[in-house]
Amino acid sequence: MAPVESRRERWRAHGRRRVLWSALAALVVALLVTLVWLAGRYEASQVQSRLERDAADAVGDIRSRLTRNLQSLQALQFGDPKPVAWTGEATALLRERRELLRIEWRDSQFGILAQAGTPYRPPVFERLGRDSVQSEVTQVCNAARRISGPAYSTSYFVPLTDGLGIEVMEMCLPLASAGVVMGYLVATYSLQDLLDDLARQLTRSQEVAFTEGDGTRLAMRGTARRTSRVFSAQHLLDLPGTTLVLRMDSWRGAPDLFPNVLTALVTAMSIALVSILLLLGKDMRRRLKAESDLADALAFRKAMEDSLVTGLRARDLEGRITYVNPAFCQMVGFSAEELMGQSANAPYWPPELADEYKKRQDIRLAGNVPPREGFESVFMHKDGTRFPVLIIEAPLINAHGVQTGWMSAFLDIREQRRIEELSRASQDRLQATARLAMVGEMASLLSHELNQPLAAIASYATGTRNLLQQGAHTLADVDLAMHRIAEQAERAGKVIKSVHDFVRRRDQAREVVAPQALFDAILPLVNLQARKLGVQVQLRLDPGLPQVLCDRTMVEQVLLNLARNGMQAMDRPEIRRRVLQLGVQRVTADPRWIEFSVTDVGPGIAPEVAQQLFTPFFTTKAEGMGLGLSLCRTVIEQHGGTLAFGPNAPQGTVFTFTLPAGQSQAQLP
Repeated sequence: MAPVESRRERWRAHGRRRVLWSALAALVVALLVTLVWLAGRYEASQVQSRLERDAADAVGDIRSRLTRNLQSLQALQFGDPKPVAWTGEATALLRERRELLRIEWRDSQFGILAQAGTPYRPPVFERLGRDSVQSEVTQVCNAARRISGPAYSTSYFVPLTDGLGIEVMEMCLPLASAGVVMGYLVATYSLQDLLDDLARQLTRSQEVAFTEGDGTRLAMRGTARRTSRVFSAQHLLDLPGTTLVLRMDSWRGAPDLFPNVLTALVTAMSIALVSILLLLGKDMRRRLKAESDLADALAFRKAMEDSLVTGLRARDLEGRITYVNPAFCQMVGFSAEELMGQSANAPYWPPELADEYKKRQDIRLAGNVPPREGFESVFMHKDGTRFPVLIIEAPLINAHGVQTGWMSAFLDIREQRRIEELSRASQDRLQATARLAMVGEMASLLSHELNQPLAAIASYATGTRNLLQQGAHTLADVDLAMHRIAEQAERAGKVIKSVHDFVRRRDQAREVVAPQALFDAILPLVNLQARKLGVQVQLRLDPGLPQVLCDRTMVEQVLLNLARNGMQAMDRPEIRRRVLQLGVQRVTADPRWIEFSVTDVGPGIAPEVAQQLFTPFFTTKAEGMGLGLSLCRTVIEQHGGTLAFGPNAPQGTVFTFTLPAGQSQAQLP
């Protein structure tokens, strides 16, 4: 009985071991299957993550390209172009950007003023005509007008003459002046060509396409190989007025299992465990590195912002202050805690300007983009001191391309204003010095000119006394003599008054003046020197000239300076016929400007002198100060015009300068 029981016990133990080994084997197999499955899932998730990043990068690339195209299209309208020049620039842009099929310049009623088509395709709308899609153009331009910015239409199919077709969308950019829409710029995009740049970045296992919401492909690049392992990623390309779906597909072959599972079991488990540990370690190192990089970036940004002398302020879409840097706090005298969360009636607003600033803030929060060059305002320090600031604002965009508020930069321009005042005072002193120097040079001319009327007055007075003493006179003789005395006295008074009006310092004020009046004011002084030097003065004015808007005294000084220089240039023995021409005409290229000219027949200006002609204190005259032409150019440039010179055929020099016509006051600086 004992051997039988021992045998039974061994069989029971063997059965238990078999069960345990079976359970262990089942557990190992289950663990292996689980590990293989998890590894496959991890591999798939990695592929999917990379595909998602590639799709996001592709959307970013397309958005950047659309933004660059928008900037290039805006540049077409710079400087109020003419249709012919506009067409040439648009054609050049189409040659650079293959995704643009057509660019149109339309008026406010959607009529086409100018157009240009891509050189890489036959005319896109040749088969059905441009009018067939007029409704899409009208709809997108109305949307652009509502949002005061560029808008995109939904895509639509355009059949071509070769029997094929392409999917296109329209972009409309309103052209506004002073808040009034003057026209539109319409650009037609090819969705197929938009994907060309992305196609060059794709691998052989990727395909990218624009799709509709239901998955219908509108345009596609890449050659997909359909297998059992296909990964897809979709990202929205959110544009003003429309939204496109960018889909990116990638494929991978199904991983093969080991051919002998029993042989590779331990190896697979070890590799799997080590791989997991390595992946976890790599992920942890990457996380730690990302956290360290983020901390360094935040510390660097904080140190940079704290070191700035420019004030920074961030506001959310409701106008509440969400961030200020130390420079801004120092500028206004309030701490960051006192400013955070402030919206209406900020403590640094002067009370008398608070209502105006509140209206301006409401306009800004309504979505109106401020000028990029900034605008000036006045802030109040905590101690009540007012100071001027230059404000530059820009939309605050988050990582998803959504505006979350406004970022503003502030520059304290008190020192700049002080320097400008000192410069203006110095300029005024230089101008006064130049006028006085000019009067000193004319003193000898005045003494010579005044001697003639004074001698005539004395002669007429002596003759009248002789007539009265001799009694051989009539009332008509005495009246004639007194009339001659009055004429000569009036002549002397006019000469003295002309010099007095010129030398007298007046406040600079621009007024509308007829060109004839400017010459009438200086001709008495010009004629003084002209008679002495034997110069014939000719005045030529085009008929129907408008008035000019200028500082009358300063422009008279410019004319007198140029006229005196011209007469002095002709004071040479070899020049027998000395003619000085003073002229005025309208600028043909731009009728908003009037051109004045002073022409002499002197020897001209040498090249080495021409290079320094407008340099302050440079002069070729022994008694000159070298300030005349420099001040003349400064005066003309302050009016927005230009002062230039050139040769006069066959001999001499002509100086020209431009002044704005009376109706161009809004264009003055």
